[in-house]
Amino acid sequence: MTDFTTEHRLDGGSRPAVVFMSALFAGGWIWEHPYRRLEEQGWPVLRTHEAICALDRRVAGSIERLGDSFLAACDEAGAGEVIVCANSLGGLVAIDLAGRYPERVRGIVVSGAPGLTPDPDVGLSFDRRGSVQPFGQEFGDRMLAALFHDRSRAFSDERKDEVGEMLRQPESMVSMARSLKATRTYQVKPALDRVACPSIYIWGRHDRMTPVDPWLDVLADYPVEIVVVEDSGHIPMIERGDEYTAALEGFAGRCAGALA
Repeated sequence: MTDFTTEHRLDGGSRPAVVFMSALFAGGWIWEHPYRRLEEQGWPVLRTHEAICALDRRVAGSIERLGDSFLAACDEAGAGEVIVCANSLGGLVAIDLAGRYPERVRGIVVSGAPGLTPDPDVGLSFDRRGSVQPFGQEFGDRMLAALFHDRSRAFSDERKDEVGEMLRQPESMVSMARSLKATRTYQVKPALDRVACPSIYIWGRHDRMTPVDPWLDVLADYPVEIVVVEDSGHIPMIERGDEYTAALEGFAGRCAGALA
């Protein structure tokens, strides 16, 4: 049994599957807009259900183990060659997978990745003595402020409550802390040096958690595509779904065309 469970439709012909990895504390529901759009267009698609901090701490605390677990879920579903789409911590996993499995990863789509700035502000304190706990109005306000530029485009109260409920579990808080620790030690530039497949970085202009400017500086030395999504924060696939998905569609088509 794999760590991740999936939703998928993989009868899309010879094209690589577009696979969507869950984020740190958001499950596969963050990918609803691009997943459904590509599914409607006949692409083979897959997305994982579980948020990273809902996984065992030993998996959540390692970029490499997370990647291997994600690919194991793809294996179980029958996805072979893949274009990996990932947000937040998953972005580092996508970069790492591209370097370690070049024969399988045909493209990566990264947004909101950590690793070049201090720990992202996830909207709550890890200090058990702190006043901000993962429930209530204050937690919700801080979380949405950290994630979104336009609060009117934020996810629903139901999703916010779902995240809060998950984070009330002590094991989830440990897994989250382990995940953040992994981002501090991960060597981003050597990992980028190993990536040979096409890459696109789709980033919210107003991402407070993982600002885009340090990534723009680093990526200037690499042959990658960059799309900065205006009026968006950390989750452009929700906040500006049309813009995000349009960029993804074009990139996936170019990847598939290069393999034809």
